[in-house]
Amino acid sequence: MSIKIIEVFVSLRDFVSDNLNLKLEVEMIKKKLINHDKNIELVFSYLDEMMEKQDNKVERIKIGYKK
Repeated sequence: MSIKIIEVFVSLRDFVSDNLNLKLEVEMIKKKLINHDKNIELVFSYLDEMMEKQDNKVERIKIGYKK
């Protein structure tokens, strides 16, 4: 009977250990996703700025030989 109790505690320890590892991995993935979200927002803000600059583009005076 005592062997069964030890086996149960060992299996419980393994379960808790695996569960903890899974939680840590999920947290790492969450952190990466948050960083990816911020980077994507930054890219879109840069694209918006570039589009605004292109819309407000001033026509340049052409230089060179004119007929």
